[in-house]
Amino acid sequence: MEKKVALVTGSSRGIGKEIAISLAKEGYNLVINYARSRSNAEATAAEIRALGVDVLVVKANVGKQEKIKAMFEQIDDTFGRLDVFVNNAASGVLRPLMELEESHWDWTMDINAKALLFCAQEAAKRMEKTGGGKIVSLSSLGAIRYLENYTTVGVSKAAVESLTRYLAVELAPKGIAVNAVSGGAVDTDALTHFPNRDELLKDAAERTPAGRIVEPKDLAKAAMFLLSDEASMIRGQTIIVDGGISLLA
Repeated sequence: MEKKVALVTGSSRGIGKEIAISLAKEGYNLVINYARSRSNAEATAAEIRALGVDVLVVKANVGKQEKIKAMFEQIDDTFGRLDVFVNNAASGVLRPLMELEESHWDWTMDINAKALLFCAQEAAKRMEKTGGGKIVSLSSLGAIRYLENYTTVGVSKAAVESLTRYLAVELAPKGIAVNAVSGGAVDTDALTHFPNRDELLKDAAERTPAGRIVEPKDLAKAAMFLLSDEASMIRGQTIIVDGGISLLA
């Protein structure tokens, strides 16, 4: 039997890398997608190959539909199948609402929300041929509550969670389960772009009932559960992994 194949977008570092490594440990061949740093992507690929699986490294800005199509053509040429799609790539402009421009909105929505729709369409075409598959997206608490300077990202993640529900219903007859994982503040490279990073992390650590902030491995474990057979009857849900901080006023 052919090894199953997983695509994780934005997987050269951070949460995406953690999920990719977890999938490799389960025996999946991996597609590592990145937008900027090939050196990071190749370093991640080397770590994964050491686990005994094959890796395809693809540079693609998933905010552009033509780049998505080209990426899936490379997957076809290399592996000929796709069983798991993890929608992890994210970007965004962090500014007060009144300072946002049309380009900020379009950039963030394209990479964070539009990419899920068009990647899911392409993934579903491949998954249907092998009897089904799993799709999991990464979201954040900004989708359901106010976070300072987070307007574009928060709204785009709300779109991801809504689209997750629509995809779950329409792709279910194809044997495809679709869900999302939402995290609290996680100390990754992406957080370095927040102007109030140190304050945010300190506040999260002090207020989280579980006693620490969320780590990439926490989100990876939740994603791996949703990608497993044990979660086959969970559809269209967003699982919050935040140590309980969203329960506080």
